[in-house]
Amino acid sequence: MNVVSALGSVKWIAVLLAVVAYTVLGGVWFAGLFAKPYATALGRESTPKPTQPALFFGGPAVATLFVVTTTAALMSALGIETVVDAVVFALVVGIGYLAANTVIIAINPNMPRPLSYSLISGAYHLVGIVITALILVAF
Repeated sequence: MNVVSALGSVKWIAVLLAVVAYTVLGGVWFAGLFAKPYATALGRESTPKPTQPALFFGGPAVATLFVVTTTAALMSALGIETVVDAVVFALVVGIGYLAANTVIIAINPNMPRPLSYSLISGAYHLVGIVITALILVAF
């Protein structure tokens, strides 16, 4: 089975549950657990928190839908059906793509603390993709 045909076997209820879980994790992660270190990584520790438009809430959820759908298609195409295989897959994707891409994005002249940002955001994506893979394999 190739990845495109695997989209036909995606269990959309599992995808939606994983999107909700990943999105809620983001809120807890960035607004709760790591709010201050994240603001520091962005160089905004002494700036008042601005009011966020809907894009800052809905945009990440839509992007997460794409990440989760792609993950579901890849897991289906690869025949990943066990918890162990799901976790291994998630760690490979989480470290090899999501966390690594976060580092690539963070290392630029506009990011005051790229390594802190990479650690906070990369760890979020790693945890998020593991949760996603576990939800997807449960269905």
